[in-house]
Amino acid sequence: MSASSYPYVVVGGGNAAGYAAKAFVEAGATDGQVCVLGDEPYVSYERPALSKAYLFPEKPARLPGFHTCVGGGGERQEPEWYAQKGVDFRTRARVVRVDAKAKEVHTAAGDVVKYEKLVMATGARPTDLYKDFKMEGADGTGIYYLRDVADADQIVQGIQTAKQGGGKAVVIGGGYIGLECAAALCLNGLDVTVIFPEDYIMQRIFPKEISEFYEKYYESKGVKFLKGRVISLFSCNESGKICKVNLKDGMELPCDMVVAGVGARPNVEMLQGQVEMEAGGIKVNGQMQSSDPNIFAIGDIAAFPLLCEGGKVQRSEHVVNARLTAAHAVKSIMEPEAKTEYDYLPYFYSRVFDLSWQLYGVNEGDHVMFGTPEEKKFGAYWIRDGKVVGAFMEGGSAEDFENIKKVAKARPAAPSKEDLQSMGPDFASKL
Repeated sequence: MSASSYPYVVVGGGNAAGYAAKAFVEAGATDGQVCVLGDEPYVSYERPALSKAYLFPEKPARLPGFHTCVGGGGERQEPEWYAQKGVDFRTRARVVRVDAKAKEVHTAAGDVVKYEKLVMATGARPTDLYKDFKMEGADGTGIYYLRDVADADQIVQGIQTAKQGGGKAVVIGGGYIGLECAAALCLNGLDVTVIFPEDYIMQRIFPKEISEFYEKYYESKGVKFLKGRVISLFSCNESGKICKVNLKDGMELPCDMVVAGVGARPNVEMLQGQVEMEAGGIKVNGQMQSSDPNIFAIGDIAAFPLLCEGGKVQRSEHVVNARLTAAHAVKSIMEPEAKTEYDYLPYFYSRVFDLSWQLYGVNEGDHVMFGTPEEKKFGAYWIRDGKVVGAFMEGGSAEDFENIKKVAKARPAAPSKEDLQSMGPDFASKL
């Protein structure tokens, strides 16, 4: 047990925390002014690697290769970096309580850390089928979730165990994590089935035409989809390992491992009743400042006003938002007179197999497809109230992706749907 005090304390050691530390250093924070409290045994790293290269069968990504801030084009911040910059990054320091009134953070080890300004970067945890839904059999072994390196290591081990068995993997969830993990399991030579309740994959992001392309591509790699299906329970063998997935329609799927990607829950419980909450997260203003002026929130847990949508309060569980909110919160702390509003452009991307797509802006309104899916180069624009408010592209060049980003940011007047379809990427390049 110990007591210490810092002007700036960051709770959470994930993606956003690493970028916050970088921003504090660049803003002139001196030796001993910044403390980061993370519960993992590692300093901050780029989480997107976990569902991609970390699971590859050949030349997999491993630490220290993807410590922040390499994903954002910055320096790789290994433990020595924090020591050299005078940042006290404490690993294995799980925070259990925040006392906003006393301006104190309490750890599981009994340490008390006092702060002047607190940055909450606690992220989100995977929705757990047993803990959150009490699904029968979901407390068995052989089911995996993905959030951190320890989770990824368990999946890697699960893959090897599955290979020694029947080689059958079931993925639950047709969203980001489910599909990226399904691709990785497939690359590892497993027989993969993806189960989800929606009508098609990535339904929250894509229209059906786009989803169908990716479904067919996955199927060409041997992945099977069970759409519109719901799990009722898991069957376990005598050793307590899940061996079968049971669906509500009576279908049973034997399996050697299960990966569940069914959403995430923001880690905001420590501040419940102490600051305002909205949209499932900590409500912040355009400076990432909560209702307590000494507490800021960044990354997955920050519910911020989205300026391009008229200030609608929302959260964004995305690495780019984590990086940007970290930098913005630190600027607000170090330069309070600036009062710069956070202006985020919604962004999504994924890279699986030999495919790569990006989507900028808002995927609402009427969509217009362009390009040739058969050649793995196509896209879409979204039109709402006479303006192009969102743009997507698969297989684009760096220039193509930058152009569709500009379109989503500018929200130009939309031509006719026929003209927009025929112009395709040229509409963006000529903006």
